[in-house]
Amino acid sequence: MRTTCERKRKQLYRLLGELPPRDRAISAKTRSAERHGPYMLERLVLDLNGLEPVPAYFIRPAAGSGPWPAVLYNHAHGGDYALGKDELIRGRDALQQPPYAEALTARGLCALCIDHWAFGERAGRRESEIFKEMLWRGRVMWGMVVYDSLRALDYLASRPDVQPDRIGTLGISMGSTMAWWTAALDERVKVTVDICCLTEFEDLIAARGLDGHGIYYYVPGLLKAGWSCAKINALIAPRPHLGLAGNTDPLTPPSGLDKIDAHLKEAYARLGAPEAWRLVRYDCGHMETPEMRAEVLAWLDRWL
Repeated sequence: MRTTCERKRKQLYRLLGELPPRDRAISAKTRSAERHGPYMLERLVLDLNGLEPVPAYFIRPAAGSGPWPAVLYNHAHGGDYALGKDELIRGRDALQQPPYAEALTARGLCALCIDHWAFGERAGRRESEIFKEMLWRGRVMWGMVVYDSLRALDYLASRPDVQPDRIGTLGISMGSTMAWWTAALDERVKVTVDICCLTEFEDLIAARGLDGHGIYYYVPGLLKAGWSCAKINALIAPRPHLGLAGNTDPLTPPSGLDKIDAHLKEAYARLGAPEAWRLVRYDCGHMETPEMRAEVLAWLDRWL
């Protein structure tokens, strides 16, 4: 079973275009470190891909020295290219308060969030411009975004104040998609939480919802190679995975959620871990509700 999953991961990874080597050295520069109320904030610049610097935030509880369980936090898209990693410490309209930096560190967790291509301190060039140049150069924008997340995971696991065997990943919208792609491709992610972006691809096509996602989202040949959202997420099993969705969210057609849920229930049951997969649906749109926030924190308390 493990050999089969590794083969599938390699097949999926190959669809992500020409990527830098996974074993290239990572460097990190600390710009500043300061206390933000109940947590400490490190402002970092990481060299993850050799092409452009990657600004990042690392947050940890203000008290103690660790090592702590960690979360790779993935920021959303939402058309807000200026926000990026600041979502971790400021939140966003689609999320509940307090921001996740406060919610996570209050539970004894640390977290890393990077600015992805076109966001935060990496903004300036439009998403479409980046996509087009990468396409010419044999790269896939989503592939480079995933690559940066995997290398961010490498950096996070290398820190002496992090417990490398207790790392989870979390995000909403684009951050949700990043959470399940990263967990599917890397078994070091022990716990996955995705909020409002489990999207079965064929159902999104049928619902005429493709333009709901930015161009960054699309991987050439993904469907031709036989991949579905359910099949990608099955690579996470049997590791704990919580999915939260809104029944009126245009990015997550209900028929697709039904298919993903059935597929993953079967996969987790087959591996003897039916309790480790949970999909909870709410009568809401593309947003985190108070009930969702409670589910997220309870899931992290239980599994991480």
